[in-house]
Amino acid sequence: MKKPPASSGGASLKFIDRRQGFTMKRFTIGWIVHTIALIVVAQMVQGIYIANWQTAILAAFVLGMLNVFLRPLIILLTLPLTILSLGLFTLVINGILFYAASVLVKGFVVANFWSAMWGALLFSVISFFLNILLKPGGRGKTMSPSGSTRYRKVIDAETVPGRMKK
Repeated sequence: MKKPPASSGGASLKFIDRRQGFTMKRFTIGWIVHTIALIVVAQMVQGIYIANWQTAILAAFVLGMLNVFLRPLIILLTLPLTILSLGLFTLVINGILFYAASVLVKGFVVANFWSAMWGALLFSVISFFLNILLKPGGRGKTMSPSGSTRYRKVIDAETVPGRMKK
């Protein structure tokens, strides 16, 4: 990566992007988190039923795939409506995808649209908090194998010696 040209000022900016790549461990943890969240949602929201734990695992996988592949397309197509509703229409999209997962997975039943809406909202909240608890270092930080904490997508401003304005 090329260094940015030196500025005449006393401070320079370094852009540091330390993203974690796709790993099977991260995928598996996410899948487990979504499965647990789905089981909790089925216990809390009336109108959502999961036949067994195998169905919960499959439903969490299907819901994840719908969110990865179909959700961005739907959000793009409904962008004007989402903007007009100040983003609240994304809740409707989440409910539709939650209901679609129930149609695709036998043994995962969502009774009606409102059950899907409340289920999707609760699923998002539970997944959010479980991800915070289960990811090492919390949100925005990653732990390296040596145990040191690194931050992702950081803009680091530092003073370069010898480049101070006089």
